[in-house]
Amino acid sequence: MGRAGGCYLLAWDFERADWRTFRVDRMVPRTPTGPRFTPREVPGSDASAFVAARFRGSDSPDAWPCQGTVILHIPAADVAPFVGGATVEPLGTDRCRVTLGAWSWPAVAASVARFDADVEIVGPRELAEACAALAERLARAASTAAASSTRP
Repeated sequence: MGRAGGCYLLAWDFERADWRTFRVDRMVPRTPTGPRFTPREVPGSDASAFVAARFRGSDSPDAWPCQGTVILHIPAADVAPFVGGATVEPLGTDRCRVTLGAWSWPAVAASVARFDADVEIVGPRELAEACAALAERLARAASTAAASSTRP
């Protein structure tokens, strides 16, 4: 199966007693090929969904390990084309509720920040904390850039 420009093999690892995803271009054939095995059913019966969930850091194909909800002060039609698997709910003509996820809270915060709109954080607390940390980090970067541009 292909993902992000690479081909992957999904296989059961006897030593780890778990499913593993291997990049095909990094595999080296071995001789002899090893013991025979009994085929297993991939959890959820969809190998692509299973691998996508593992890349997200989740065991569920529909869930990210970190998910949060915000209200963006921008029309839903301006947001929906750019949120991927997030959900967008219109709240009138100029606001929308967005529930999105990522592999970390800073990544969720960065996803929210990419929209040029005022934001209300619905929750959870971890998302609010990540947004505050991102704002501080970006403010430091901006002040460093401003200071260096004023030097002779």
